[in-house]
Formats: sequence, structure tokens, C-alpha cells
Amino acid sequence: MNSPSVSTRPHLFGLLAGLALSAGLVFTALVLANTWTRIAESQVINVTGSARKNVRSDLVVWRSSFSVEAPTLIEAQQKLRADHAKAAAFFSQRGIEGFTASPVQVTELTARQRHGDDDTVGSVRVGYRLTQFVEVHSSDVERVPRLANDSSELLQQGVAFVSGGFDFIYTKAGDAKVEMMAEATKDARARAEQIATQGNRRIKELRQAKMGVVQINPLYSSNTSWEGNNDTTSLEKTIIATVTATFSMK
Repeated sequence: MNSPSVSTRPHLFGLLAGLALSAGLVFTALVLANTWTRIAESQVINVTGSARKNVRSDLVVWRSSFSVEAPTLIEAQQKLRADHAKAAAFFSQRGIEGFTASPVQVTELTARQRHGDDDTVGSVRVGYRLTQFVEVHSSDVERVPRLANDSSELLQQGVAFVSGGFDFIYTKAGDAKVEMMAEATKDARARAEQIATQGNRRIKELRQAKMGVVQINPLYSSNTSWEGNNDTTSLEKTIIATVTATFSMK
């Protein structure tokens, strides 16, 4: 008695599967038709294009400092002038004639001292520390960073020299942005043409183009931020530009 109902189950499952497939195809067709209708009826299309360019930094900034300590301010100034001359000679011997030095920072050195008359503890000045920060700007982006290793020679001469690191800068970023805006606009037009063909339309002309935030990242990086990245840590960089464009259609 049960065999007929069991034999009809595969047919029932097949029927349900066929109905589900048909419903899916109908839904997809409706979505595509709706998309085609919006494209066909619209007079403009908005797209975003992008451009990418790998560049090499053309300026390096080397930040460093040196300091001296002495019991009196006059002695500290004399020692600082002597160390400044040693640092200038170090740079000159390596082909760096110009560097900028910040105003000297003066710090009083104090020590805790117990007063014998009332057995209290207070601070007393025992000397001065003078610190000067130095910046080297150079287009030799490969050789200058190697000088950090050579700066140990200054330590051997008694100069308390501290290398603070390097900034690598691409000074032609402004020109690159103009060039890349044109490339990004071309990319936007190509994308717009691909979309327009879905509605049997063609692109007529560019109505408006707005450049987005430019990202300057380490080489091959695609990091983004709302403010725009401006990497100074890497010698090789990647610049990414985007353009939001509006095209009319015909």
C-alpha cells in the first residue's frame, strides 16, 4: 500500500527543484531588466576611475643632534662650538657642504642635596646641558642614509652625536597628481563605456570630474585614509589617485 507514495517522492522533489530554478531565473531576468531600464532612461552616469604610479624619492632629510654638558654655561658653549666644528668637518669630508642647525636648547642640570643646618633636601644646579639639532637635506637618497653608520667616528672624537632617522620625500608629487588625474579620468571613461553598453547606450562627453584624496604609500601598498597618506619612511613609493566623473550618454 505504501509503495506508490514512495515512488512519487523523486518526482515531487524534481518538480520543486524545477520551480525553484525557474523562479531564480525569472528574478535574475527582472534584475537585469531593471538595471538595463535605469541605464537606458538615465542621461548621465557616475563612475570612479583610478590611477597608480610607482616613484622613487628624490630628497632625503637626515635629522640628528649632539649635546654637551659642563659645570658652567661658558664651558658648555665652548664645548658645543668645538663639537659643532667636528660635525661640520664630518659632513664636509663626505661631500655635504650645507646643513641646518636649530637654536641651541639649554637645560639646567640639578642634583638632590641635603642641607646640614635644617636637614632638608633640595635641588641644586650642578651644570648645563646644551643640545643642538641638525638637519641635512640632500638629493643623494642612497648615500646619505649610509652616513648614519659612519657617524660613529664622531663618537670616537668625543661628540655625543645621535642619529634621529631619515625622511624620504618625492618632491614632484604635485606634477604627478596632475598627470594621474588625466589617467584616472581615462580609466573612469573606460568603466563608464562598459556600463553604458549594458543599456545599449554610448558615452557622449565628460560633464564633471572631481579628484579624490591622493594616497602616497610605501611601494605596492594600497593603504587608504580619509585624509590621504603621505609616506616618508620608504625610498620607493606608490601614488594612488582617484577621480569621480560624470559622463552624459547618448
